Amino acid sequence: MRGFEYASPTTKEQAVSLLGNNWADADILAGGTDLLALMKDDVVAPKRLVNIKDIQELRGITVGKDKSLRIGALVTIQELVDNPKVREAFPVIGQTAIEIAGPQIRNLGTVGGNLCQRPRCWYYRAGFGLLAKDKSGEALVPSGDNRYHAILGNSGPAYFVSPSTLGTLFIALGGTVRLFGPKGKREIPVEKFFVIPQTESQREHDLGPNEIVTEIVLPSLAGVKAASYEVRQKDAMDWPLALASVALTLNGNKVRSAKVVMGYVAPVPWRSKEAEDALIGKAITEETAKAAGEAAVTGAKSLGRNGYKIQLARVAVKRAVLAAAGGGAK
Repeated sequence: MRGFEYASPTTKEQAVSLLGNNWADADILAGGTDLLALMKDDVVAPKRLVNIKDIQELRGITVGKDKSLRIGALVTIQELVDNPKVREAFPVIGQTAIEIAGPQIRNLGTVGGNLCQRPRCWYYRAGFGLLAKDKSGEALVPSGDNRYHAILGNSGPAYFVSPSTLGTLFIALGGTVRLFGPKGKREIPVEKFFVIPQTESQREHDLGPNEIVTEIVLPSLAGVKAASYEVRQKDAMDWPLALASVALTLNGNKVRSAKVVMGYVAPVPWRSKEAEDALIGKAITEETAKAAGEAAVTGAKSLGRNGYKIQLARVAVKRAVLAAAGGGAK
C-alpha cells in the first residue's frame, strides 16, 4: 500500500473541503471493506483518505410522518437488518440486506458504501482499468474470461456488472439519494445515480470527486408489495450471479403499477420496462410471472461465457414477482 495523508473531519463541510477535484486526490473512508482492498492491490492510490465515520449527521434511521424512510449513509448493513422500524415498515430491506456477504462485512460495510462500491470485475481489480483495455486500447472482456460480466447494456465500452444489491432494491422502491458537495446539497433518484461510463476518466456513479453521499430516502411502502430474489453459485459468502427486485401495486387482483429492476447483469442496476409492461393489467400467476421473466431479458446478449446468466435473470425476475405478489417478502 502506498503512503497517504489521513484526515478525520466531524462535519460534512469539513469532509468536502478535504476532497480534491480529481479522483486521485482523495478518497472517502467509511466501512473500508472495499476501498482498503483496492488500495492494498494498488488499483487505487489516493493521496489522502478522508475518514467520515465521526460525522454523526450521516448516521441514523428515521421514519417520517408520511411513513418515508431516511437512511444515513453511515448506517451499516447489519443495522438495516436489525432495525425494528425497518423490519416493521420496510421488511423487504432487511430481507434483502441479510443476504449481503457475511456478518463481518455487514457489521462494517455501510449503505453509502454499498451504493458506491467499485465493480468486482477481475480485469479492473487486476489493474486493467474500469473499461478493461490492454495497452493498445483493445477491450479485453469480449474475447476473454467474461463468465461474470454483463448480459445487458454490454455493447461497450463497459462490460462489468454493478455490484450494489441495495442500489437495485432502492431503485425498485423509488428511492432518492442525497449528496453534498462544494455547491451544497443536491438529490437525484437512485436510478440516475448509477451511470455507464464511456471513458476511463468517468466513474460509474453520478458523484463528483468532491461530493459525498449523505443519506437515502425511500417513500412509504403503503399499498406496495415488494420482494427481492437472487441466484448464487453457493448459498453463503458469495456474490449473486443475478438479482431481481420487484415492487407492485395492485388494483384488486391485477397489477396497477410495477417496477422490475435487475442486479449483477449490467453495468448499472437494470430497470426492465418490458417486464413491467408484461405485468401491468394482469393478475399475477405462474404464467404471468414467467412472461415477465422472459420480457426482462429482451435484448440480453451473451459475451461468450456468460450466456447462462440470461436464464438466471429470467428465473430471478419470475420468483421475485411471485414472492412480491404472495406477500411473503413484501
